[in-house]
Formats: sequence, structure tokens, C-alpha cells
Amino acid sequence: MIRIPEGLSILHRDPLFVVVDKPGGLLSVPGRGPENQDCVVSRLKALFPECLDQPSVHRLDQDTSGLIVMALTVRAHRALSGQFMQRLVGKRYVALLDGVVAQDAGVIELAFRLDPADRPRQVYDPEGGKPGVTRWRKLGVEDGRTRVEFMPLTGRTHQLRLHAAHAKGLGVPIVGDRLYGTGTGPGQLRLHASTLRFRHPATRQPMEFSSPPPF
Repeated sequence: MIRIPEGLSILHRDPLFVVVDKPGGLLSVPGRGPENQDCVVSRLKALFPECLDQPSVHRLDQDTSGLIVMALTVRAHRALSGQFMQRLVGKRYVALLDGVVAQDAGVIELAFRLDPADRPRQVYDPEGGKPGVTRWRKLGVEDGRTRVEFMPLTGRTHQLRLHAAHAKGLGVPIVGDRLYGTGTGPGQLRLHASTLRFRHPATRQPMEFSSPPPF
């Protein structure tokens, strides 16, 4: 792992892309206003001036930590974006839930959409929402909190956070979730993108990267 003074941890660098281990609390892409310009993309562009202006092919929520891949070339961006759109990318997350889940495993299927009156919160809407599907399994219980593995089959905004917290999902929010739980600020969320699998954008070789959760 390459430790960068700007605080960006790069697990893998290829001429076409980089895999970054994003800390919780850091934006993936720039937000609105000068105070929200520090992000994975801005730090990456400072390190690699040849980087695309818009290198992101997927995103993690600001509060979510873990693995994210960024393209350095147009060719790589097109190839990697296609894999995400076609759901050919394997993703595994580890989360710590703020309570005990009785079941051992299952599949959550809930449709949800943005609440325009309370951005960026998502709300359950079986009629007008977009479907989100998540496989999950319990890893253990620690001091009244449940450690789970999430394997999302779709990539909706806040999907895992809402699937954990909603009564029609697991009914237990992720620890530190400031939108759907009791979190009070950025960087408290116990949700980590721990495994990322995709094919090399040029050679098509299968690639897999792992990062242990920091909690």
C-alpha cells in the first residue's frame, strides 16, 4: 500500500486505473461549495496530473469507507463503467449494526427513491421507487451489535443503509448512520467496502482487491 501525505491510500496502481482505500468521512467526488472540494477525485488529480477530469466510475457515500476504483484514461473509464452498468462487478461490504438481528442470512428487496424535501435521504416507495436487492449474512454478535456481510446486487444510493435500517429490511440501522440511525457526524458510519472484483479494462483478467474493515 502506498501512503500519500494527502491522506489517500492506494492499494493498486495500473497505467489505466487505481484502486483506493477511502477513509470514512471523505467524499468520493467534489460536492457543492468550496468546503466540499476535498475528495478522492481531487486528491487523485493532485497526485496524477494526467488523470481524467472525471475519473470516477462508481462512488461510495461520504461516510462509507473502503475500496473504490478510479479510471486514469478514457478507455479504462468506458470499460470499467460498462462493467458496473452491466452488474459484472463483485462487491462485498462489512457493517456493524446497532442491535441484534435474529436471522442468519437472506435477501432484501426494497424499492426506494430520493426524498426531495429531505435530501439526500432515501425513502421506501414500492410504487415510484427503484428496486434495490441485497444479499446478506450474519457474521456474529458483539456487545449487542450485529456484524453482517452485505453483497449488493444493485447499486442504489444509500441502498445498504436503508436496507439495514428499514422495518421491511433488517430493521436495525448501521452504527453511526446519521441519516437512518443515531450517528451525529461524518466518519462515524460502520460500513466498509471490503472486497471489489472486476476485470482489467484492457486484458480482461479477473482482479480482486480486499481491505479489512477498520472496526
